[in-house]
Amino acid sequence: MPEHTISDQEMPKLCHKSWWCKPCYSTHFKNGFDKWKSGNDTIDKFIQGAQLNADDSDKVIEWIPYDRTQYIKQIAKGGYATIYYAEWVDGYIQYWDIENQKWKRKGQIEVVLKKFDGTVDINESFLNELTIHLRTNGKYSSSSFYGITKDPETHEYMMVLKYFKGGSLRNYLNKNFNNIDWNYKLYYLKDLTYGFKGIHKLDIVHCDFHPGNILSSNFEHLYGIDISDFGLSKLIIESKKKSPNKTISGVLPYIAPEVLIGGEYTKAADVYSFAFVAYEIITGLPPYHDVPHDKDLAFKICCGFRPKIPFHTPKLITQIIMRCWDARITQRPTFEELDQELDKHWDDKNSNEISIQIKEAEEFSKNQTTTTPRNYKTHPRAIYTSRLLNFSNLPKPKNKENFEKKLEELTKSFYQINASDDDDLDMFDL
Repeated sequence: MPEHTISDQEMPKLCHKSWWCKPCYSTHFKNGFDKWKSGNDTIDKFIQGAQLNADDSDKVIEWIPYDRTQYIKQIAKGGYATIYYAEWVDGYIQYWDIENQKWKRKGQIEVVLKKFDGTVDINESFLNELTIHLRTNGKYSSSSFYGITKDPETHEYMMVLKYFKGGSLRNYLNKNFNNIDWNYKLYYLKDLTYGFKGIHKLDIVHCDFHPGNILSSNFEHLYGIDISDFGLSKLIIESKKKSPNKTISGVLPYIAPEVLIGGEYTKAADVYSFAFVAYEIITGLPPYHDVPHDKDLAFKICCGFRPKIPFHTPKLITQIIMRCWDARITQRPTFEELDQELDKHWDDKNSNEISIQIKEAEEFSKNQTTTTPRNYKTHPRAIYTSRLLNFSNLPKPKNKENFEKKLEELTKSFYQINASDDDDLDMFDL
């Protein structure tokens, strides 16, 4: 049977039935396909497919002419991409303006342009990030993906993404750590577990989770924080495919030991990374900041070497961190479990044991005469941007001696505050 075409008379009726009318909107998009070209058939088909299948404005991406962006300036550079600030003159599509028969747009907005270095030709990595961002667009704290553009001088394709004025969590911690109270720290952890719970429900593993990839419009308000940069992410089904190339990529301190020895990225590996994000949130210190990020460190990590957890840390958070960086993959919690646990304590934070522990931690911080985290020095070979890593002959991952015993003791004593136990928690030292 021939495909049904919606008439102009039918469209207004459909558009009034819901906020987003997929049948008529897909027709509007299709009618506009001949009005733009990216110069690459693969990109054209990707954008067109997204537009035809969009069931909400969050799922719409566009070809954005480069000359519709202005005030472009470089603001960051990672291991594989360069980030530019820009302003998009038109702004994203909101809905179809029936009266004027055109798309109603947001108007000028701030955006970032993400350029994969050396990506003149469309490669698998570029398409992978496009796919992941599209799947997570508007869900579970993943950054908004507006479309694709192309630098007319370098001919490199660029993603157009939401601009977060608050920047990255790492930059925020570097500048404001001493002013962040424990309730905010608890909220950041809760929000991250909620975001990852949703990402994992989509069968996506991030593979490059660290504070540089956590963004916010304003960290000082509980607006929600955003998990970004899916450049190394893979769908679970793809991550299980055999690959002859066992070289891994990422930031060494956040990479799970089973991955360091050549294993697959899994959801449990993201949980391991979360432990070190949590560690950085509570201490203000990047993990392993004062040692070289080399094979020697990778060897020690596989043997159970972990950063020191400050003794005044609330036992709930200490317990969570230890469970998440456990070398035993099957012993790590899921983000679903973490979200439920943190959500419960967040809701009850003014009337249960965690509130007592938080108050004690805050009192301890107030009585400190120095601001130790801000005085740290990073080793010149401690690298916190993603890069290729290739370590051979690493040992099978294991926990440090007495790890399991100390974790069990901590779990049993979770609802007791006993200062004499503090020394037991100082079990990892750089």
